[in-house]
Amino acid sequence: MGVIGQNEMLFLLQGLKWTLLLSAIGFIGGGIFGLMIALARTSGRSALRKTAAGYISVFQGTPLLMQLFVVYYGIALLGVSIEAWVAVAIAFTLHASAFLGEIWRGGIQAIPKGQSEAANALGLHYFSRMKDVILPQAFKVSLPATVGFLVQLIKGTSLAAIVGFIELARAGQIVSNQTYRPLLVFGIVGAIYFIICWPLSLYGARLENRMAKAAR
Repeated sequence: MGVIGQNEMLFLLQGLKWTLLLSAIGFIGGGIFGLMIALARTSGRSALRKTAAGYISVFQGTPLLMQLFVVYYGIALLGVSIEAWVAVAIAFTLHASAFLGEIWRGGIQAIPKGQSEAANALGLHYFSRMKDVILPQAFKVSLPATVGFLVQLIKGTSLAAIVGFIELARAGQIVSNQTYRPLLVFGIVGAIYFIICWPLSLYGARLENRMAKAAR
């Protein structure tokens, strides 16, 4: 059996770097597009609501693994050559936008209608009403669910290995194949995921408990 030394640990940390970067790209990009999806879902226009609902249904109703395959190989079929990490980042952004859009849609609709009516009475137009009145409260209401989705997104990056992207889980597989010590290697990989995700899960649970107490 091989030894897990400095080079192997550095390789795992390199994979960790890509895991964190991919999670950040997917979450930030998904947040930007997710906000547009949430606004479309709560729009007064039926066509926008139905289009956004269909978009969400597609990504919530299909496995993330299939979405990675479709984006990676679909872009290649169009004759466009892109690196694996770009295709994976696009897939995670689209995936995150659907879930965050639905989470934030719930937050927007949880705000009492009286606040929108009061904003209308004050003469605030749609942009100001959303930016200054509705969205700050909606994001606060949705924060526990948003943090929970971020945890799932971080763990979901392990699926990116299927298209040749070397993130933490794939790096662990490579090191395991070289050292023939799968239990130790994946124990380390699992511990790294735990160190990242557990504090976020605790933070989300604490936020949820705090909001539940405030609602009593």
